[in-house]
Amino acid sequence: MSNALKLLQEKCGCTPDGSFGPNTARGIASHYEWTPERGAHILGQVVHESGTFRYTRENLNYSVEAMMKVWPSRFPTVESAKPYERNAKALADKVYSGRMGIPENEGHKWIGRGFLQLTGYNNVRAFASDMRLPEVMTDPSLLEEDYAMETAIWFFDSNKLWKICDEGVNDDTIKRLTKRINGGYTGLDHRTKETNKIYEWLKAS
Repeated sequence: MSNALKLLQEKCGCTPDGSFGPNTARGIASHYEWTPERGAHILGQVVHESGTFRYTRENLNYSVEAMMKVWPSRFPTVESAKPYERNAKALADKVYSGRMGIPENEGHKWIGRGFLQLTGYNNVRAFASDMRLPEVMTDPSLLEEDYAMETAIWFFDSNKLWKICDEGVNDDTIKRLTKRINGGYTGLDHRTKETNKIYEWLKAS
């Protein structure tokens, strides 16, 4: 279980009990000065992406079969994948080095972190600049707890997703946001359920 939700609750003046419910949702929305629509959309997406605030670090502890499925061009055979099986550091260096501004053999330093999994040197550098948080460049692990929610806020800011949020909470807006965040519609039913539930909580405050 991540400590990120407790830290976020403390930041927002909520009881830091590590559980997510109406009071925490309202506290977060109030702290960041979100409308019910904005709060419902970002929190609904975050709940799905982070396993209800539990996961803030990319898990690359893959089996051979999983690697061959996710990266078929990099691991076309069992033999090519075997050296990286259950070796998260080596796998990160293999699949991320040379991409997203990541130097060779530093893929493990720039894996996905935060509630919306901010990945890559270039993205973290842009985040650090836009959010005025230079310390994450020397310690990216801060994205896992201290600034986990800020990764989601930055993603919504930089991709201009608030405009969609402001159109209201409905099946169409949730689907469009899911496409922008996920690249597809994975977990759409769950995202829709959570967004609508949170919207009811925030409207009642």
